[in-house]
Amino acid sequence: VQLQASGGGLVQAGGSLSLSCATSGLTFSRYAMGWFRQAPGKEREFVAVIRWSGASTYYADSVKGRFTIFTNNAKNTVYLQMNSLKPDDTAVYYCAADSLPYGLGDNEDDYDYWGQGTQVTVSS
Repeated sequence: VQLQASGGGLVQAGGSLSLSCATSGLTFSRYAMGWFRQAPGKEREFVAVIRWSGASTYYADSVKGRFTIFTNNAKNTVYLQMNSLKPDDTAVYYCAADSLPYGLGDNEDDYDYWGQGTQVTVSS
C-alpha cells in the first residue's frame, strides 16, 4: 500500500491550496481517508475525513467551512481543498487510510497507512 501526498507550498493568508493523495494497493472505496497535520512543536492533529465513497465527511472545527475533502474514486485519490488559509494552518499535512471506517475518523491511532507528508506554509 502506498499513499503519495502532494500539492503543498507557500501561500499568503487568505489564499488557497489543493492537496492530493494518490493511493495504490488498497480497495479505495472501502477505506476512510483522512487528512492530519502537524505544526512545528505541536502534536499531529486531525483535519478531515471522508468515507463511504464520499457519503460521509467530518471536519475539525478549526477548518470547517474553509476546507473541503473529496475523492475521485476512479483515480483512487483523495483531495483537500483549502480556502481562506491562515498562518495557523501552517503545518506538514499527511493523508492516511483507515481500513475499519466505523469510528468518527479523528483518531490517528485508527489509521493503518500514512503518506509521507507535504508542507503547507501560510504567510501573514
